[in-house]
Amino acid sequence: MYWALEYTIVNQNALDLFCSFFLVITYAVKLCNIRPSGAPGYWLCMTITGELFVSLAMNGSIVNIAALTIERYLKVVHSVWSKKKLQSWMLYSATAFAWIAGIATTAPLVFATSGVINGVCYTYALFESDEMRMALTIWYILSFYFIVIMIFIFCYGRILVAIRRQARVMAAHSILTVLALHLCP
Repeated sequence: MYWALEYTIVNQNALDLFCSFFLVITYAVKLCNIRPSGAPGYWLCMTITGELFVSLAMNGSIVNIAALTIERYLKVVHSVWSKKKLQSWMLYSATAFAWIAGIATTAPLVFATSGVINGVCYTYALFESDEMRMALTIWYILSFYFIVIMIFIFCYGRILVAIRRQARVMAAHSILTVLALHLCP
């Protein structure tokens, strides 16, 4: 079970490395100022210049951080339940879900709202309507900011309360131990 926790942290590092690698490649290609044309230009626009790989890694990273937060909440606040019910396959599934969620939330959006027009790559710009742009913006803010921040506040707030409670119990226990040692010669 301990290895599963390490696996989720390794997955977070892999997502961050993937994002950093493609961020360097994306800006290197942008500095070269390549005019996309034909099928290779379209795919260059969609994947590299359109920052598809960077976005999917960032979204996957956000999902993975939320999964790590929930896992730590369960380990600290509900330790008995997590020892009995939390299985390694659940954590492995959460790491796979982070990658799948990153791909599923990014790729359709990039391909639906990007394109090459007269040799210029437009990404996240070709929406069918302003209502669609607003709906996707609201969905993205709710999904990747608001909900994730609420998960952090709830889980780490409960973790803090549990740790303070344990510290208070340990402090009371150590005071009783010191008193017992002083009273019993």
